[in-house]
Amino acid sequence: MLSLLLPGTGLHWIYLKGKQSIWFYLQLICLILGVWGWFELARTDKASLIGWFTVALGYISLLTSWLSTIVFGLRLDERFDSQFNANSTQKNKSGWLVIVSIICALLIGAFVLMSGLAIAFEQYFVTQVNAAKEISQS
Repeated sequence: MLSLLLPGTGLHWIYLKGKQSIWFYLQLICLILGVWGWFELARTDKASLIGWFTVALGYISLLTSWLSTIVFGLRLDERFDSQFNANSTQKNKSGWLVIVSIICALLIGAFVLMSGLAIAFEQYFVTQVNAAKEISQS
């Protein structure tokens, strides 16, 4: 649920593995860089290459959160317990909440992925058209 509701923060890794998880820090740094890149692109009117790179990192951080929701949700309860609840008496019982979470993660992740691809292709073709205009005017 953490990776579905708070995507990109990596908080689900703290819940699963504790503060020693490198994935938590990596996802959080990428999300922060992505937010900074978003403001950088707004400031430079989408002309900053570093802004595009950092936005892509934040975008990947969001998508990996939704992907991990799907992966952990589809994992068998016994396998999940053996990996993350090995020293605990608490056993995992998947129910409808897990299924609804997987569906939501798939819908949101697919929408964000398609939107990101559409924006990326649009920006690519806009730069190609502008470059062609410059060449034809000279």
